[in-house]
Amino acid sequence: MLTQRLLTAAIGIPLLLLVLWAGHPWLGVLLAVAVLLAAVEVGELFGRAGYPAATGVVALLAVLAVVAAAAAVFAGAWLFAAWLVVLVVASASASLTRADADAALRTWLGTAAGALIAAMPAFLLLIALAVRPDAVGGPVAGWLDGGRWWLLIVVLGVWSYDSAAYLTGRAYGRGRFFNAISPRKTMSGAIGGSLAAVVACGLLGALVGRPVVGIGLGAVIALAAPAGDLTESMLKRVAGVKDSGRLFPGHGGMLDRLDAFIVVAPAAWLYLVVAGLA
Repeated sequence: MLTQRLLTAAIGIPLLLLVLWAGHPWLGVLLAVAVLLAAVEVGELFGRAGYPAATGVVALLAVLAVVAAAAAVFAGAWLFAAWLVVLVVASASASLTRADADAALRTWLGTAAGALIAAMPAFLLLIALAVRPDAVGGPVAGWLDGGRWWLLIVVLGVWSYDSAAYLTGRAYGRGRFFNAISPRKTMSGAIGGSLAAVVACGLLGALVGRPVVGIGLGAVIALAAPAGDLTESMLKRVAGVKDSGRLFPGHGGMLDRLDAFIVVAPAAWLYLVVAGLA
């Protein structure tokens, strides 16, 4: 299992760095594909959990969220309000095809919740597009623009949290919590992951001349990443599956790779706005 994880990471990390370096529109295309794959998995999980989502509608709404994130930089944040209206109308319309009221309600809930979960990583694109160019400084400022630098910091902060939480949890395995949702989660893992996220984001923030903002971002990730992870764990537990899919050997499906970003992406975006970088 560890060998498969390392092999998948050895392929995935260089691919992500290549797309970050290439910039737009490839970054948006990659995120749209990732969100689309995750949306299909979310729809299937809700169906297994007893909420038969309209998977096609979930996928369409998730991809539209990425489009809205790209367009919002130029047209304004009202596009997100428009997307929410489309979500309510589309999910409600999909539920009307069911034979009885109980099935219709479950379809509406599954479709709407599934689309929200799958769409949240779209905020990563908003970070990449909307963070100000002067949000980075120092000798590395010319390597990437401000948005892509902070997107990279967010992604590396989440990876630092996940890796440290996994390793410290396996090494110590003490203080189990949230047993009803994910019995393998431990307090030692959460502490190790939180420290790693704060240190990694602090160091990377210092690299771009914003150490205090970086430390704050690490704290946001420390709080938001486990919330996203537990959200997916809850859904998988009710659905009765271990992984959301088999796309990545040793890592599960696309949703398993994006689970932390369900909460981290919007939380990080909001934090950077409050910090004055976007």
